[in-house]
Amino acid sequence: MQAKSGIVSRSVSSVSSFRSGSFFAKLLAILSMAVTVVLVDSVNAEAEAANPKYAGIVVDARTGNVLYSENADRLQYPASLTKMMTLYMTFEALEQGRIRLDTPVPFSAHAAAQAPTKLGVRAGGTITVEQGILGLVTLSANDAATALGEMLGGSEDRFAQMMTAKAHALGMTRTTYRNANGLPNTAQMTTARDQARLGIALRQHFPQYYGYFSTRAFKFGTRTIRSHNRLVGSVRGVDGIKTGYTRAAGFNLVSSVQVDGKSIVSVVLGGTSGPARDAQMRNLIATYLPKASSRGGSSQLIAQAAPAPAMIETPAPVQPQKAAQVARQAVPQQQVAPQQVAKTITAAQPPISAAAADLGLPRKGPLPDARYQVAETEVAYTETSATKSDNPLVAQAMPAPTKVKITSFKQQAPAAAPAEPDSATVDHVTTASTSAAPASAAPAGWVVQVGVSPSRQMAMDLLEGAKTKGGKALASAKPFAVAYGRGNDQVYRARFGGFDDQRDAVNACKALKKAGIKCWAAAQ
Repeated sequence: MQAKSGIVSRSVSSVSSFRSGSFFAKLLAILSMAVTVVLVDSVNAEAEAANPKYAGIVVDARTGNVLYSENADRLQYPASLTKMMTLYMTFEALEQGRIRLDTPVPFSAHAAAQAPTKLGVRAGGTITVEQGILGLVTLSANDAATALGEMLGGSEDRFAQMMTAKAHALGMTRTTYRNANGLPNTAQMTTARDQARLGIALRQHFPQYYGYFSTRAFKFGTRTIRSHNRLVGSVRGVDGIKTGYTRAAGFNLVSSVQVDGKSIVSVVLGGTSGPARDAQMRNLIATYLPKASSRGGSSQLIAQAAPAPAMIETPAPVQPQKAAQVARQAVPQQQVAPQQVAKTITAAQPPISAAAADLGLPRKGPLPDARYQVAETEVAYTETSATKSDNPLVAQAMPAPTKVKITSFKQQAPAAAPAEPDSATVDHVTTASTSAAPASAAPAGWVVQVGVSPSRQMAMDLLEGAKTKGGKALASAKPFAVAYGRGNDQVYRARFGGFDDQRDAVNACKALKKAGIKCWAAAQ
């Protein structure tokens, strides 16, 4: 009996030893694979950082502080990161009640003809707004992006102009859009810093819709469409946002991460491959998330931009010989000399510092001038020798502008030397008396902008209503409208001027916000 027991005991011991050995073998194999992945990611990340097309930035989404930056202000192609702005405009229209998630989105022949990737909807077909959103965040569907743009803007060209205006209003000063999907266009440019701002704005302005960016798959007809974003679900805390690729742009990625009260938005542009781009992003997250703040940042870092105008049908182009007549008609009961109509001037745009000034965020260096040059054509921005802040929410310091410089970006590298403007570009100022005037007639000092309107009268009506609600803070403010753009694309910025310093302008803006009016303050 004891012999049998010994045999059984030895047998059990042998089986236990075998199972134990198998377990350790599997554990060693798993650890080996993990080490291999880490080593590969490390090699890919180092190679990616040495890539001449590479640009990257990591921003603490709670404080706005830049934790890492490399070539963050260099002009590059956004590729499908463009769809982030298309989605911003879509979310804004949903929030304003202009469309619903079940609103049908028609597909024109132009939308249906877009290059892959795409949903493949035929011309004349429709999808819902929600299907369009899901198609953009997962498949990066070019046809759905174009269809949404045409529905919201009346045409894709008009929508691209609205996208660019919105980008500038959000402080994305070096971004220009030419289509809704990011397919190649040499004039469509952005920077890593601008994309970080857009990523933060999407999450802060539309928390009710931001969850779409974490979608890993959705059902479209009989197809199951899976997300291109490999980091969602595989890297702890990553909740979106968007991938992008064209041959000229390289592999792009914007990632949002929220872990243990810390939050960052990280951008990689110009990657050499999808795996290399993803490896660099993992490396940035692992390195800089621990350095992010877990305190403060309860308010929105990116100031709310003025709502986009409702869909406007673009009228037929004006013949060149009628341009002066059209410009004169734009000023009721006022004769304008041709040289005044054609004169191009500089004006203040919504600066990056608008939110930072309003929230009292920490700054590095002196208060920036917050001025820069504007033109509705393709804009080429040149670097200045002025000191720059590491905070993307603080405007870049620039000298007082003297000329607007533009370029056509005809098959040339980003940040090409700008050309002189043509005489058709118009950007003039209208005061409360609706008289046209040169830039010097605009109130000096700080201004507060409350919106953008398609006509001068609508801008002045907006200002009149805002002044009533602003109370004492706007008692001595001077309302005026700034015409921006040219021809059929001209819009009017509704502004209050006459503030002697930043504090007065910021206080006026706070009073307007309490009354439910969105605004931002800037140096004129």
